[in-house]
Amino acid sequence: MSMRNKLDISSYLVIGPENIKGHSVAEVIKKAVDAGFTCVQIRSKVASALELINLTAEAARVIAELGKSASVTLLVDDRLDVVLAVKEMGVKVDGIHVGQTDIPVSVCRKYLGEDSIIGLSARTHDLIDYVKNADISQIDYFGAGPLHETSTKPDCGMDAEGKVLTRSFDELTELAKISPLPVVVGGGVKLPDIPELAKTGVAGYFVVTAVTEAEDPYIAASDLVKAWKAERLEK
Repeated sequence: MSMRNKLDISSYLVIGPENIKGHSVAEVIKKAVDAGFTCVQIRSKVASALELINLTAEAARVIAELGKSASVTLLVDDRLDVVLAVKEMGVKVDGIHVGQTDIPVSVCRKYLGEDSIIGLSARTHDLIDYVKNADISQIDYFGAGPLHETSTKPDCGMDAEGKVLTRSFDELTELAKISPLPVVVGGGVKLPDIPELAKTGVAGYFVVTAVTEAEDPYIAASDLVKAWKAERLEK
C-alpha cells in the first residue's frame, strides 16, 4: 500500500544539522520516532546536497531499524534533487515538502510518481482563500503557520510588507473545517500549545526545537505525542 493512503502527520518532526544541540540528527530522529512521531522531514538551508543525501539515508535506516518504515513518513524539504538521488540509491524516502516559491508541485509529481507524498506550505497572507481555491489534485497535505514567531525560520508567515502573521486557534479551526486536505500546523509550537491546537481539528503539529534542542529529545517527543493523543481521545 502506498504511504499516500496511510499518511499520518499528527506528530511531525522537522530536523536538520543546524537545529540540534549536543545530539546527532540520527539520534534525535530515533528518539522521536520511538516516542511515537509519525512523520520526519529533513530540512536544511546550509547543508550541501551530499550532506542532505546522507542525512536522508541515515534517517531511513533509523526508521527501518525501529521497524516503522511502513508507518512513519520520511520527507525532504524543497530538494527534489536529493529525493531523486536517495531513491536512486534504493533508500525508502516517501516524498517532498515544498513552499510557494520552491520547485512547482507539478514538476515534483512528474518526477516522483503517483505513490510519493507531496506537502505544500499554504500561503500566509491569504491563507483561508488560498486553501479554499488551491488546486489540490497533486498534493497530499497543507502545512500552515506560524502559531508563534520562530527563530528557526524567521521569515515564516511574513506577508508582502514584511510583517510576520501568526495564526490564532480560531483561524486554525476555520482552516481545518474548510480545507479539503489534512493540515499540519507549526511555527514555534511547544508542549503547552498542544491541547488547544488539537481542539482546532487540524491533522497534526510540526515542531523543530521543541524536540531537537530538548535536553532529552525522547521525553520531549513523548510528552508532545501523549498530549496530542489525550486531547483527541477525549473527543
